Amino acid sequence: MPTHLITGAGSGIGAAVARRLHERGDALVLLARDAGRAKELAARYEGARTLVADLADPDRISKSFGMQPMPDRLDSLLHIAGVVDLGPVAELRPRTWHQQLNANLVSPAELTRLMLPQLRASRGQVLFVNSGAGLNAHADWSAYAASKHGLKALADSLRHEESGNGVRVTSVYPGRTASPMQAKVHSQEGKEYDAARWIDAESVATVILTALDLPRDAEINDVTVRPGR
Repeated sequence: MPTHLITGAGSGIGAAVARRLHERGDALVLLARDAGRAKELAARYEGARTLVADLADPDRISKSFGMQPMPDRLDSLLHIAGVVDLGPVAELRPRTWHQQLNANLVSPAELTRLMLPQLRASRGQVLFVNSGAGLNAHADWSAYAASKHGLKALADSLRHEESGNGVRVTSVYPGRTASPMQAKVHSQEGKEYDAARWIDAESVATVILTALDLPRDAEINDVTVRPGR
């Protein structure tokens, strides 16, 4: 039974992936930002373990993990959580930059560092849910796009560093996906949100599971998923 550590399992793509893996009997370790959220996730996914750490504060992740039992085995680390705040460079304050860089880039790097021993032992996989913004930046997306461009660099470097240890590294670049995050983006853009126009989270989950289930003679490095409507 493979074991997966998932961030962002509470909604959107993360929830779709967690549900699919749970339904097929895989073991889940779900990261939650606080004890209350951990309790909610444990109730939703019977038998799942939880870890508590706040991705907004990467400096404290190691300390938080030191006070909790860690999984002995880990077959995949799925970085799906993320935050977004739009605005022009002329108006973005350092706090907004730090919030997005911490949650979207620095914390995934720290989680990966902490979990590499288990991933090396299982010859496992690290999967980053990036974004179309990680490949192309547009007006008002500077901080978020910078965090996602950095995440691409993290994944690419990690792939070269860990290939000799048998660890596969995948980046998935979804376009706009129907989710609470997308609803927030539309609100910030001043646009009406219509979920039917965008990729269903289940479709992105299918791509992620395909990458995880690929036979060991191959790996998916990068895959872009665009709205088909």
